[in-house]
Amino acid sequence: VMRKPRAAVGSGHRKQAASQEGREKHTLGSSQAKPSAPDAGLARQPEEVVLQASISPYHLFRDTAEVTAFRGNLLSWYDREKRDLPWRRQAEDEVDLDKRAYAVWVSEVMLQQTQVATVINYYTRWMQKWPTLQDLASASLEEVNQLWAGLGYYSRGRRLQEGARKVVEELGGHMPRTAETLQQLLPGVGRYTAGAIASIAFGQATGVVDGNVVRVLCRVRAIGADPSSTVVSQQLWSLAQQLVDPARPGDFNQAAMELGATVCTPQRPHCSQCPVQNLCRARQRVEQEQLSASQSLLGSPDIEKCAPNTGQCQLCPPPTQPWDQTLGVANFPRKASRRPPREVCSATCVLEQPRALGGARILLVQRPKSGLLAGLWEFPSVTLEPSEKHQYKALMQELQSWAGPLPAAGLQHLGEVVHIFSHIKLTYQVYSLALEGQTPVTTTPPGARWLTREEFHTAAVSTAMKK
Repeated sequence: VMRKPRAAVGSGHRKQAASQEGREKHTLGSSQAKPSAPDAGLARQPEEVVLQASISPYHLFRDTAEVTAFRGNLLSWYDREKRDLPWRRQAEDEVDLDKRAYAVWVSEVMLQQTQVATVINYYTRWMQKWPTLQDLASASLEEVNQLWAGLGYYSRGRRLQEGARKVVEELGGHMPRTAETLQQLLPGVGRYTAGAIASIAFGQATGVVDGNVVRVLCRVRAIGADPSSTVVSQQLWSLAQQLVDPARPGDFNQAAMELGATVCTPQRPHCSQCPVQNLCRARQRVEQEQLSASQSLLGSPDIEKCAPNTGQCQLCPPPTQPWDQTLGVANFPRKASRRPPREVCSATCVLEQPRALGGARILLVQRPKSGLLAGLWEFPSVTLEPSEKHQYKALMQELQSWAGPLPAAGLQHLGEVVHIFSHIKLTYQVYSLALEGQTPVTTTPPGARWLTREEFHTAAVSTAMKK
């Protein structure tokens, strides 16, 4: 899964864990301390974890031994099972720190909201075309958009190039060496990306939290509150910093992400293959719920839950979201409520020139430099209200603004195409207009161009247009 989704525990261990958990009351910390930023390059020790007044110790690691066991089990598993990925090979083999950091940067940006299988080909082509920061800095935005086409979230490529230019022009060609300075100095580099680059490329012992790590930590520590809330987010970053291995921070962070992507998946996680199953409170909760159900059938009194929801701890599930027996460990993390995407309607037309030298040509126009799909090329389009009754007329006016007088009688409606962005559901009403027999359009205004169908498929156009 886009930076993205267990042998049975021995009976003796289960008894010991149950006894320990029976002694652990789900009490609240009594002191409130202000969190302090960890020193650069140093992993926070377990005793340094901030315990807020409304967070139960149940969601933390008890001692250094637990943290050490988690690190060792996870890294041993990663050494055996890690996937062979091109950016990992480059990070391991490259001796030049700036080139290594650049390779990690490119991969992390591409992996945001995008599947690994999709990224591999894009990453390989990108690094072949622009193997260094200097190469990327000298490229045009059109070239960047063209290679990025189809990967989605197009502002990522633009920000990546902006960052490369800043490194070359303002920082002497050298990448910042810490997570703090990476986030401070490079456009588009947030806390996660900065931590990934700093730990993998430069060995800084700083934790990272992406979607995969959120899932792993929420299950390991039975955190059932909304992971997007400020309290939960802060606690997840605190746990990540506590756990990161100071000797192998880059490998540890990649291992945590790998675990979430391949084992601790959103649905149907492979708990029997998990290297940290004996430390997983979500798994313990499943076993306890099963034991409680069997005791109820036998008429035995219900056992005390390992994490009773007092309604006070800000990391526990809210009372409105009770335990779902069918989900098992997938009860964690709770899905954050999402707003439905905004619905937008657009009329678009494939305007085709007569077949001349080089074959038929179609008209593309460039989108504005900011906003959705900034700078990409598309068929002439006009945005309409869902109830727009005059889309035919509006579209003809748009076409004529680019290509001059056109025969409206040839405009044909082909159907509709729906494309869903992260926050927008865009419905295209698709038309075609062939200019066979008409005088070819020989000039176009700035921001428009005629391409063959072959050129169209390699141009900087969005996936929606290719549909």
